Amino acid sequence: MPDQIKFGTDGWRGLIADDFTFVNVRRVSAAIANYVLKNEDSRRGVLVAYDTRFGSRAFAELVAETLASAGLWVRLANDYTPTPALSYSVKHLGAAGGVMVTSSHNPYTWNGIKYKASYGGSGAPAIMKKIEAELDAPLPTARGGRVDEIDFKPDYIAAITQFADLDLIARANFNFLIDCMYGAGRNVLSGIFAGRNIRHVQIRAEVNPLFPGINPEPIEPHVSAAQQAVVREQCHAGFITDGDADRIGAVTESGAFVDAHKCYAVLLQWLLEYKKWPGAITRAFNTTGMLDRIAARYGRELIEHGIGFKYVADVVLSGKEVLIGGEESGGIGIPRHLPERDGILNSLLLANAMAESGKTLGQLVEYLQATYGPHYYGRKDMHITDDLKQSAITRAAAASTDRIGPYHITRKADLDGIKLFLDVPAARSTGGVAGAEAWVLLRASGTEPLLRVYSEAASAEAVREILAAAEKFVVDPKAARHDRA
Repeated sequence: MPDQIKFGTDGWRGLIADDFTFVNVRRVSAAIANYVLKNEDSRRGVLVAYDTRFGSRAFAELVAETLASAGLWVRLANDYTPTPALSYSVKHLGAAGGVMVTSSHNPYTWNGIKYKASYGGSGAPAIMKKIEAELDAPLPTARGGRVDEIDFKPDYIAAITQFADLDLIARANFNFLIDCMYGAGRNVLSGIFAGRNIRHVQIRAEVNPLFPGINPEPIEPHVSAAQQAVVREQCHAGFITDGDADRIGAVTESGAFVDAHKCYAVLLQWLLEYKKWPGAITRAFNTTGMLDRIAARYGRELIEHGIGFKYVADVVLSGKEVLIGGEESGGIGIPRHLPERDGILNSLLLANAMAESGKTLGQLVEYLQATYGPHYYGRKDMHITDDLKQSAITRAAAASTDRIGPYHITRKADLDGIKLFLDVPAARSTGGVAGAEAWVLLRASGTEPLLRVYSEAASAEAVREILAAAEKFVVDPKAARHDRA
């Protein structure tokens, strides 16, 4: 019996040589071919690109070969390509769809396939269901298919640089660090900066499919090299993109990590203060409440949605005008460009925000904390059995559960996972503004024996204590009763 292939929010991923094999890649490619032939204008062809992971080029060639054997015109990347560059090319070139061979931020032992729809973003859930339904359906063979190689990067670079004032960035004379995390963003932002004589240092841009010592995810502890390099090279900010360059993390001039929430908040503040573009603001269920405060200050609608960038795309595709949308994991998108997250574009815009304000990244973050109150965030990934993770979710949602450790639960929300708002004293900013409303969110992975626990509070210490209490609650069903006693 064939291995079961399950599509997640953005496609399929698996362990290389275990379930991510040539056989299974061919099965997924055939399903995509069938989907395109039945549901899209197949004459427009399909684009295929790949990242720096082990075997990605070979897997991409197999994808292209399978699609072409079904009579489709395939344009295959001639080099490692950021996912947002493929997404832009799908829309810009009018393709029927795009296939990206990548496992994004996962460890080096993983690879995967993302499907990008004709609108230049992740395939909507309805599209992904149709592709999954085609698994193991017969692949029609037809003449006329062909594979052409193409460089997707130049047109993409031309497009994203229209959103940033590179001359202003150059005049500001900041020094930037660029950390590619051995991923597909290598040399892209550096090339843009070099073309305008913008001072910068690039690290971890060599191709190394082992991602030595890290997962290519722009969060701690994987950003320590960037933290050290920013201080060593006397940079004013560091920008970090993940394995396929669609997510962002950052580092201040002092080497402090700036998580995706603060990156999003800095970008939002700049867009509202300087760009003044119209549109609503969307955020995922597990992102910072600081965004709500910024939106309220500027009288903008804020739309909360499920976790995953596909929900941002859903809002955009519904016809709603959206200024910016994003998620906790570093995926932030500017819909007037694409309904797609883009770590390289966001790096450019952060540099622009610094240049326009004359402030370092650290100063911009300090301004937010002073103006909107202190907000701190943390996440813990718990690799536990499916039974235990489901038990934790059920217990947390139960009406009888009114505490997590020493913290009283004031209310609950269940948009995506179970979110518990806690009665925790809120620290205040230097200006007297109350900090974040404390909360903890438990969310079970649908594809792995994994429970993600997220928390926000008005101090880093409170976040650590809340996460510890939540972990105890998860692993010990009696913990709540013990704490109550």
